[in-house]
Amino acid sequence: MIRKEKKRAPRNQTLTLTDEERKELALNLFIPNEGNPLKIKEILNKTILSDLFDIIDFLPEAFADLIIIDPPYNLSRDFHGFKFKAISHDAYLEYLRSWFPQIVKCLKPNGSLYICGDWKNTSALHQIMSEHLTVMNRITWQREKGRGAKSNWKNAMEDIWFGVKNPDNYYFDVEAVMMKRRVIAPYRKDGKPKDWEETDEGNFRITHPSNFWDDISIPFWSMPENTDHPTQKPEKLIAKLILASSPEGALVFDPFLGSGTTSVVAKKLKRNFVGIEMNREYALWAEKRLQRCEQFPEIQGYHDNVFWERNTLKYQKSKSD
Repeated sequence: MIRKEKKRAPRNQTLTLTDEERKELALNLFIPNEGNPLKIKEILNKTILSDLFDIIDFLPEAFADLIIIDPPYNLSRDFHGFKFKAISHDAYLEYLRSWFPQIVKCLKPNGSLYICGDWKNTSALHQIMSEHLTVMNRITWQREKGRGAKSNWKNAMEDIWFGVKNPDNYYFDVEAVMMKRRVIAPYRKDGKPKDWEETDEGNFRITHPSNFWDDISIPFWSMPENTDHPTQKPEKLIAKLILASSPEGALVFDPFLGSGTTSVVAKKLKRNFVGIEMNREYALWAEKRLQRCEQFPEIQGYHDNVFWERNTLKYQKSKSD
């Protein structure tokens, strides 16, 4: 099959594949045998090419330390041939109930789960999580992209619900997700900076993260992580979830892998991963991104073990120029 590729500007770093690469990368995909239980040793650090509903009953139980779910939102959208049509709130809730309980079974007793959504489906996500887990928090992050709306407020926020099986025993490392914020009005005590530091790049404070994230940049054409996936999550976003809720060597599971961001970030951060994706092209994008982790090991906006605000990390700017 001859594919007609998009013509891109010389500096455009959006991931592309040749037909030869597709053949080679396809060899890395794990294609399950119908009706056979899946074993950890055969799916560890693999992209599983399958419809989730075809294998959901054959997934191992309690194998994941962390589960990150980015399901189709309740919006009409074309995912390169797979079309999801917006449905009623009740129908969408039933859709979630058709797979969410089985995914929860994949979580270890002390594991954590995050599920992503927008303002239209966030109430359904909270309800389904409340039925099966203890809801710990709602993260709202600023998704600053798009030109805006003429007859409504521009949608620039998305939610991530955080839940655990056991609220008395789960992993959370707040020190791993500290933020470096610019100090606008620096306070001094005895002439010395108090709780902030002076640097050549400006005045900054290391601070604890909140559940509102305004430091996320949506992938765009000049970033090596960018793909043509219509709802790709930023690596920086997923990195915060993985660092906070799993130690090195843990296993991170994503049942709606898309273009592979969860698996890629897990690999960069020395975690194991398992991802399921039904779209063959997306699964191949994930495999190429995994191969390029050594070439592009950085996570945009994350350096020296802290997360920087948007447009304040000179190091990252110089790396991308």
